[in-house]
Amino acid sequence: MVDKTTASGKKAPQKKKKNKEAQLVIRLEKELRDNFIAACQDIDTTAARELRGFIKKFLKRYDKGEFDDT
Repeated sequence: MVDKTTASGKKAPQKKKKNKEAQLVIRLEKELRDNFIAACQDIDTTAARELRGFIKKFLKRYDKGEFDDT
């Protein structure tokens, strides 16, 4: 890893990465996966980042009761 320095020549603080403790394996059609990966690359993101974002948004909506049938 290359150390980054600020304009004053001091070391820039490094972000600490969170350790991921679990994986989620899903099965989907190859074409769907390939199209999703290509779309993510096109907007300079990763499939994993987008899926984590989707899950977080879904859980917020779930916690608010947006999926209740009543």
